Amino acid sequence: MASCANHRVLLGSVLLCAAALLCSGATNVGAAEEPSSGSIASSSFPVASDARLAGDSKRTRFVLDLDKSIQFRAFALADPYRVVVDIPQVSFQLPPEAGITGRGLVKAFRYGLVMPGGSRIVFDLTGPARIAKSYVLDAANDQPPRLVLELEEVDRTNFVQSLAVESRPQLRPAIADAADPIVAMKAAAEPRPADAVDLRPVVVIDPGHGGVDNGTQAGGGENNEKDLVLGFGLALRDRIEKSGKYRVVMTREDDTFVPLADRVRIARNQSAALFVSIHADALPRGEGDAQGATIYTLSDRASDAEAERLAETENKADAIGGVNLTEEPTEVADILIDLARRETRTFSNRFARLLMGEMKTTARMHKHPLKSAGFKVLKAPDVPSVLVELGYVSNKEDLEHLLSESWRARIVGSMGQAIDAFFAKRLAKAGSSN
Repeated sequence: MASCANHRVLLGSVLLCAAALLCSGATNVGAAEEPSSGSIASSSFPVASDARLAGDSKRTRFVLDLDKSIQFRAFALADPYRVVVDIPQVSFQLPPEAGITGRGLVKAFRYGLVMPGGSRIVFDLTGPARIAKSYVLDAANDQPPRLVLELEEVDRTNFVQSLAVESRPQLRPAIADAADPIVAMKAAAEPRPADAVDLRPVVVIDPGHGGVDNGTQAGGGENNEKDLVLGFGLALRDRIEKSGKYRVVMTREDDTFVPLADRVRIARNQSAALFVSIHADALPRGEGDAQGATIYTLSDRASDAEAERLAETENKADAIGGVNLTEEPTEVADILIDLARRETRTFSNRFARLLMGEMKTTARMHKHPLKSAGFKVLKAPDVPSVLVELGYVSNKEDLEHLLSESWRARIVGSMGQAIDAFFAKRLAKAGSSN
């Protein structure tokens, strides 16, 4: 548990740094304007209008054009090699193709919101490299303010030595759970009614990806999975809440990055009766075409190679988000946990079959619509969970469906009916056992 606590604290510290930098000085930081008091309107966020790479495999420069100077923090991470730049929340108005292709030491880069008030840029490197220089240039000679990052090729030994101690592979100190800022922030944000007790089943809807993690992409980067599944998740929330039978909790309601462990933690902390993770898939170019929705449940062994490939991709979300997280610790092999996990998987499989039965009347299903794999996001042992891949953004017809409000309304309706049927059966079974 110490390792788990440590990586949560590391994540929280990194995500909070952008906000902290607004109030204090730091090395390698450009001058910034004083933040105004009170809430800041979205129109006052700095605007990033362009980004470009220059250089070669020995030395590479990244330049970000802004409309005002900002403060930032840049650091490197290992396994895989990455450089992360944390900045205050900005409005990214970059060209759609920005970051898709790289140059020199940078394979590609991505950007987005990681928390309210904080944005992030993550660079995937071709190999070990150090941050040689990082600074902000003020506006001058009709040129806008610019954030500049210069990377320099180094060997593995020098790269590891350049990392912060807590980021070095196998050198992380243990930190107590009590210092977990992510948990503290979420606990403070959750309303806690003093008297009323809501006994309705809790349904957690988990739109995948978000913020710096775009998920799969189609149409030259114009259609991101994170946006498609968020729109679907919000529509499903509205449909479920309308019945008044359930209390709905979203793992994210905007374009924010949420680590996998926090998505699971939200379901556990809310004593969820059902966890539904929403995603969309894509086949790599050159691997043929696939179409239709697929419903996944958790298992120790993937049901086929495609399920294994998808789980491996989805489980990389934390690394994509720019934080080097260690593996989740293996839970204690307690008989009660084992029994809870078996019962949970039984309920998960039951809901998956109910969901398939409803969805196949309104959506095109994959030729193998029910599968299982080791998704980290489904690993709460006491919460019945499924992961729904709505379709393939790499398939033209599926993408048209994902962009269609009428299609979304039909699928949301069928999922709502499956949820109703699932809880009706559970309540009937509970009543018969009394």
